[in-house]
Amino acid sequence: MQQTKKFFLNGEEFFSEKALNLLDIIEYFNYNSSLLVLEYNHFICPRKNWDTIFINDKDQIEIVTIVGGG
Repeated sequence: MQQTKKFFLNGEEFFSEKALNLLDIIEYFNYNSSLLVLEYNHFICPRKNWDTIFINDKDQIEIVTIVGGG
């Protein structure tokens, strides 16, 4: 039996019954993965770990996109 997990993405509350990793979340919300920095539970998470870190209950994820201009 799967348990519903609550997590926070950029301060907004979300729920999931599926096992999700960080890469799943990036793809679901259609972020451009080459232009972002991801913080997972208050630590910067290296891109190489995004597919191996699975979301747990009450996790906090912050995604900051990089915008250029001039």
